[in-house]
Amino acid sequence: MRHRKASLKLNRTTSHRDAMFRNMVTSLFKHERIRTTGAKAKELRRWADRLITLAKRGDLHARRQALAIVREKQVVHKLFAEANEKFGHSAGGYTRIVKLGYRAGDAAPMSLIELVGVESGGKKKTKKKTAKRGAGKTKKPAAKKTAAEAQGAKKPAVKKDSKTARKKSETKPKAAAKTKSASAAKEEATEDKPKGTSKKKADTDKQ
Repeated sequence: MRHRKASLKLNRTTSHRDAMFRNMVTSLFKHERIRTTGAKAKELRRWADRLITLAKRGDLHARRQALAIVREKQVVHKLFAEANEKFGHSAGGYTRIVKLGYRAGDAAPMSLIELVGVESGGKKKTKKKTAKRGAGKTKKPAAKKTAAEAQGAKKPAVKKDSKTARKKSETKPKAAAKTKSASAAKEEATEDKPKGTSKKKADTDKQ
């Protein structure tokens, strides 16, 4: 029976397993996400949660306990400086495990483990997006004004075209009237002359 034995052996000795998880925890807090197998990721989550709890406590004894596990001093200082800002809003669940599929060589299930507190600064980005959207909404009336001004600038050109069309329409009746007067004058001249009279008929009438 495995009573009071929560950790996994992972086919390694105790010293090998402790050294491996110390290196993995150091890399996790240094790069904020790492890629490993599913079993290692589940066991690594226990180590990371314990260290984040120590960092949130923040006293000297907690710092010394963290330095006994993490390999690099700079990583511990960074963790203790940013722990309350990143993880102060929650009392657990500081990491997330995402399954990535199977490894090509031995078909081992791979997972991505990352810190959830990294997304605490994402809310500010959404606020910026909303501010940008609001700025875009305020800019729309100006765009409408410019479109209206452009239409107003085009309207005089249309009026000019209508005036020219009217002038052309007015000139057309005048020309038609002139042609009608000329045709009427020709008709009057033809009416004064006797129709069907020729030189030969006039000579015969004289004889």
